[in-house]
Amino acid sequence: MTNGNKIGTTSFCQKRLLKSNLLSIYLVLEIMNVKLALQRQTHAALAMLRECVELCPAETWTSGPHPRSFWRIAYHAAAYAHLYLFPNLDSFQPWSKHRQDCTYLEGEAPDVAPYTQAEILECIDLIDSEVEARLDALDLDAETCGFTWYPAVSRVELQILSLRHLHGHIGQLSEILIGKGIDTTWLGPAPQA
Repeated sequence: MTNGNKIGTTSFCQKRLLKSNLLSIYLVLEIMNVKLALQRQTHAALAMLRECVELCPAETWTSGPHPRSFWRIAYHAAAYAHLYLFPNLDSFQPWSKHRQDCTYLEGEAPDVAPYTQAEILECIDLIDSEVEARLDALDLDAETCGFTWYPAVSRVELQILSLRHLHGHIGQLSEILIGKGIDTTWLGPAPQA
């Protein structure tokens, strides 16, 4: 009888341990799936932003009411997409040609020399090249996002917010282009290289 209890107890404990391990593996796989989805959608959004910049006619590039010119909206969208791939503002490693005053779309934004299309494409390509490493390094389970202006936003929610922000501005740029008779392409996941 005693041996039967030990075997039954051990078996029960082993089953609980196995269930616990399977749950841990499942949670890790779910986090990996979320990271993969965020990576794919970030690549797709950056490809769409890139297309808007590439298709923009020269006369439209600097047009628009200050400070909402085409080039500035494109840079604002790219710069914030880049920023939110970092754990916090202190760890941010901006593009080498980054100018903070070019990110402002409201208020008393200074009138500055615009980036060229080639420069913003270079910036987008840098961000795109960092997506996997940056997202892999983030703790998506963190309860806070690391940015003081979003005190009640978790890390994973910030990534979703960042994609919404990026797509909002891609929509603006696409509408400007459509108004000029230039259509843009909608992407689900980014095309595979």
